Amino acid sequence: MTPKKKSIIFKYVKKYFFLMIGAVLAAVGLEIFMVPNNIIDGGIVGVSIISSTLTRLPLGAFIFILNLPFLFVGYKQIGKTFVLSTLFSVTILSIGVTILHPIPGLTKDVLLAAVFGGIVLGVGVGLIIRYGGSLDGTEIVAIILDKRTGFSIGEIVMFFNIFILSSAGLFFGWDKAMYSLLAYFIAFKVIDVTVEGLDESKAVMIVSEKPEQIAEVLMARLGRGVTFLDGKGGYTGEVKSVLYSVITRLEIAKLKSIVDEIDENAFITISDVHEVMGGRFKKRAIH
Repeated sequence: MTPKKKSIIFKYVKKYFFLMIGAVLAAVGLEIFMVPNNIIDGGIVGVSIISSTLTRLPLGAFIFILNLPFLFVGYKQIGKTFVLSTLFSVTILSIGVTILHPIPGLTKDVLLAAVFGGIVLGVGVGLIIRYGGSLDGTEIVAIILDKRTGFSIGEIVMFFNIFILSSAGLFFGWDKAMYSLLAYFIAFKVIDVTVEGLDESKAVMIVSEKPEQIAEVLMARLGRGVTFLDGKGGYTGEVKSVLYSVITRLEIAKLKSIVDEIDENAFITISDVHEVMGGRFKKRAIH
């Protein structure tokens, strides 16, 4: 077997391993914390929880069956890689909630259930999204509608979830609907952290009269690589060097201090970076 083939196999094994871990964590968040306390999630999972409660039929069956039509549409419209990853994740989640259902909930405190259920669910869903899958058919609909309407994917998903979470008030009481909203908000934030990582990256662009000096000090004191970009002043027409670097959130203050020491008139822009791949982002040793 060639090294390239081994690398491809390892990549797929790693991907589906983390999709499985994510789905198992989502199942734990649902069945050990949220479902026993009548706290629901958004999307198809939320509809499935309501349907299972009303009919007394297995939650796992609803999650799997209700997602199938969306997966079929997604296969036609989006592509098989995403849909197969989603199908795998949904299948593991369905099996997971079925196995965990007979186990009593870890707490009867609804607030604790909402908080910890949201955290565990958020980590699980975040892992699944990070490795190219999804647990919710409404996201597939949102991706398709995003191309045909003026609404973003986030706005479409939010519309679905507001409707579904509001329904929890009709079936479980408005206090449970509010706890469900709290769990959803916590899960949403934890998903962001899981997908983007705790060590959030920032892209920095610096326009200065002393680019070489700044670059030298940044590389020496932060251990970060710096790229020179060619720029031209729109007003003066003067040719300038623009420094570009990617740092962590915790290094922003230090970078500002370094630039200010060398050129207090330097122009700095800092923006969020959702993912860093390749290159030499890994920090070099500082001597």
